[in-house]
Amino acid sequence: MKRWHLIYTRPRSESLALQHLERQGFTAYLPQHRKQRRHARRTDWVTAPLFPRYMFVLIDVAAASWWAIRSTIGVSNIICQGEQPLPMMPGVVEELIERENEEGFVCAAPKLNLRKGDKVRIERESLCDQVGLFEAMADKDRVIILLNLLGRQVRALVPTEDVYSCA
Repeated sequence: MKRWHLIYTRPRSESLALQHLERQGFTAYLPQHRKQRRHARRTDWVTAPLFPRYMFVLIDVAAASWWAIRSTIGVSNIICQGEQPLPMMPGVVEELIERENEEGFVCAAPKLNLRKGDKVRIERESLCDQVGLFEAMADKDRVIILLNLLGRQVRALVPTEDVYSCA
């Protein structure tokens, strides 16, 4: 039975690994997204892996000779549990594929269907795991969240990709 497995690549070699895995006959998937890069007063959009240094390969561990994956150019290792490759939970990769837009990029943040007062959780370095109340959309990329900090409510401007509904 074919299942998706996780591959760990060499630094910045995801595309190279994808190319060589497909050349060997494996079905591989590298989820990508567009991200904004700022440098020297310039901003531009670049294509980047959704999970840097990780990609997926579809294999049947019982039938396929998956050991060739370890020596593929660009691949560092296949994630294993003991001696066997560790399969992904069913539906994870399929959901990523479903969330791709017409250009083939994964939309990292699903559309937020929040109403004022809905509970949300923030997944961000400085505010990680903080729970607050959704107040409004600030613009297309940011939302205003009310957080309870030091005994009072404080407004925080947070990127939409860092906000998840607690419902």
